[in-house]
Amino acid sequence: MNLSPCLQEKGETSMSKFGIRIISLKGNSIFRVIKKLLILSAIIYILACLFIFFYLEKLILWPQKLSDEITALSMQKYNVEDIELKMKDGTIIRGWFVKNSNSEKSNLLIYFGGNAEELSRVIPKMSRLSQWSVALINYRGYGMSEGTAVETTLYSDSTEIYDYFASREDVNKNNIVVMGRSIGTGVATYLAANRDASAVILSTPYDSLVSVVQKRCPILPVDLILSHKYDSIGRADSIKIPLLIIAGTEDKIIPTWHSRKLKEAWGGKVFYQEISGEDHNSIDDVDEYWNKIREFLSMQDLL
Repeated sequence: MNLSPCLQEKGETSMSKFGIRIISLKGNSIFRVIKKLLILSAIIYILACLFIFFYLEKLILWPQKLSDEITALSMQKYNVEDIELKMKDGTIIRGWFVKNSNSEKSNLLIYFGGNAEELSRVIPKMSRLSQWSVALINYRGYGMSEGTAVETTLYSDSTEIYDYFASREDVNKNNIVVMGRSIGTGVATYLAANRDASAVILSTPYDSLVSVVQKRCPILPVDLILSHKYDSIGRADSIKIPLLIIAGTEDKIIPTWHSRKLKEAWGGKVFYQEISGEDHNSIDDVDEYWNKIREFLSMQDLL
């Protein structure tokens, strides 16, 4: 049965309107989904920024308590003096002076540890460094040290530690080397820029914390939101004393390209050593690591 032209035209018009409505409804649904996704993405982005701003330093610094067993064994086996220092703000930090030299005035290595390194555990390893005594003072909140460590107190405490040991009668203040590992490399670099050290040793160093975090979070404005930047590379050019860098080829926490950037920016002579097959945490377990440190210290002893 044929429809009249009038009915056909009317039906086509109705179908046309219905089709437009379906397309309109689909378009609105897609728009709402996109809008919700954009809002969710913005919320996640803002939360990520807030996380970095408020909590990153708490993740960077993991205070470790004193190992009584290791400390007791170290005290029996090695020539170790307990050290207790009162900082200018009244906080007391504690550690040890490992006496590896019989000289009237010993050369000194001041060591700043990694983010989860309680320094009583380092005493046996540092006792390998003959003719160089070693200052091992735990960060605030680590071991038996009081308080809470943040970037600013790490820096200010480092200068007070240096000043104390440089004033001791049994320390050769003309031959003080500062050493840092991981997060401690930023502290050692700061100290070298602000006190009269004779050389620097940096183990698994970064160029800056901003650079390390930015690589992992490329879409975030890390430089703007990170309150503590640990900017070693910003100080490097002003430091003219010799530097030894030791890095592990398998380091995934601070890849070696960070160390190489710091090397290129350093103002003094640089000795650079990558240890094949070692990562961020295993690097100091091999003899090559300690041999390099002893070799570098021997060079400073001859100056």
